[in-house]
Amino acid sequence: MSVVEQYARAQIVTDTDVQVQEDRGAVPVVLRYDPERDPRAVRVGLPGPHEWTFSRDLLEQGLRAPAGSGDVRVWPCGRVQAVVEFHSAQGVSVVQLETKALLRFLRRTYTAAAEPVRG
Repeated sequence: MSVVEQYARAQIVTDTDVQVQEDRGAVPVVLRYDPERDPRAVRVGLPGPHEWTFSRDLLEQGLRAPAGSGDVRVWPCGRVQAVVEFHSAQGVSVVQLETKALLRFLRRTYTAAAEPVRG
């Protein structure tokens, strides 16, 4: 099984990090999936030291309808974007990503999870 790492661009809608707030343009994010670490989880790395781990099912469900409660929530935003909302003790970060990029990432995670173990 192989690790999936995909780079995408996100629009920061709100963020508690002042450095990110100053640049309202698209920012790079890293989408990661490591089936050996946790085959049911994905990670999203935002600019700086911010990385969130949550259920791959939550991401998939949130592309169709609002999903999640607690620290991570995902919902569709029109036909071509999705919103991911991250809650922490420092505040709330809300980012918009292209649905197409998230679907491509999810397809790659299912392919990676289905690969035979080499040994």
